[in-house]
Amino acid sequence: MKEKLKIDIVSDVVCPWCTIGFKRLQKAISELGIEDQVEIEWQPFELNPDMPTEGQNIIEHITEKYRATPEQQKESQEHMTEIGKELGFTFDYFDEMRMVNTFDAHVLLDYAHAFGKQTELNMRLTTAFFSERKDVSDRNVLKQALLDVGLNAEEALAELDKEEARYNIRSKQGYWKNMGVNSVPTIVFNNKSGITGAQPVDTFKQVLSEFIAEQ
Repeated sequence: MKEKLKIDIVSDVVCPWCTIGFKRLQKAISELGIEDQVEIEWQPFELNPDMPTEGQNIIEHITEKYRATPEQQKESQEHMTEIGKELGFTFDYFDEMRMVNTFDAHVLLDYAHAFGKQTELNMRLTTAFFSERKDVSDRNVLKQALLDVGLNAEEALAELDKEEARYNIRSKQGYWKNMGVNSVPTIVFNNKSGITGAQPVDTFKQVLSEFIAEQ
């Protein structure tokens, strides 16, 4: 049996371009009809590792971090909303939206991997944040997301208080940083080469075809 093409997606659940990138990658995989020939694993990256528990208003946050004016942000949000629509994803930006800490979400995604539910949970959390105006650092929201994808919520949430599980995420983040990943999404094929950013579907198709031919 041929080995599957391993695709690592280094991303954060509150990163809109990560969602767009994944949706485009998914479309490329489906158009090539290679769903059974690839294996996707999500890798942790925190856009804002120092974000306090209460989070920060998104407009304030982006102004501070990227020096973007509210007008530029509005334009960018409208652009992402349009792209989202084309890909069947709803970005619902609103004035009181808050950027939140995502460390716990990454611990749970790591837990979900063992059950083959990682992509499902990732999309559930992303949807909760961008489409349903929910705080994905809130344990009740996390619990509901786990239940929605059919995972054992009690067992998963218990991981959040285990030092080993938290250390594991920190060391994975360190690994990808050392590999030179400093922006997301970064999509890595067979640990060999990576693509940064939400590339067009055709770009993904080209890269996928080359790797599948090599397999």
